[in-house]
Amino acid sequence: MPDIKKMYRTVMTDHFPPEMVIKFGDQTLIFRKRTWKIRDAKTGEVIEKGLRYGENPGQEAALYELINGNLTLGECQFIQSGNGIISSITEDDMIQAGKHPGKTNLTDLDNGLNIIKYLMDRPTAVILKHNNPCGAAYGATLAEAYYKANMADRVAAFGGCLVVNRSMDENTAEIVGKNYLEVVAAPEFEESAIGILSGRKNLRIIRINKIRELEKYRTLRFVDFKS
Repeated sequence: MPDIKKMYRTVMTDHFPPEMVIKFGDQTLIFRKRTWKIRDAKTGEVIEKGLRYGENPGQEAALYELINGNLTLGECQFIQSGNGIISSITEDDMIQAGKHPGKTNLTDLDNGLNIIKYLMDRPTAVILKHNNPCGAAYGATLAEAYYKANMADRVAAFGGCLVVNRSMDENTAEIVGKNYLEVVAAPEFEESAIGILSGRKNLRIIRINKIRELEKYRTLRFVDFKS
């Protein structure tokens, strides 16, 4: 029997190539594997790595960013290089890597952005867990929006991914910090909010500036494929 717990703790590398080329007839897409330099929470050592693991521990995974080429199918076109959101997360955006993001963390984050792009006119919070929405809510304040989204199904929200469309402020962080989440993403974080959230050492705290630009993605018709 394999030691599943040991696999969960020790899968730290992948064997995917640094660059990937995909051809559809005479159309070519060129991707570059994304990695980040992060500080290991236990050893303090700075390491460079991509995704922690795939759908489950023991499965390797990689995140790629389109850097050249495009794909057009009918009236749909693949999102052009430079317009990716999750694939454009930088080391500076990884405010706290926590246990380091895995594939499910970023899938939740990606689909949270797909929901919140329709809810940009007021403070909004969206929570997902294993790619299933647990709650989405408007609020007069971000704190109110998070409270409502969390109470929609606070059991399912345990260990999930929170995406908000306004800067994470201290009041909201105080409420968020009382619950267990794996990912918190916002367009910006107040310093005091980071201080509160970073008290949970395993939490991934990710800044995504392009949340402010999400409305332009509402009307884009694009080709999307995942493996």
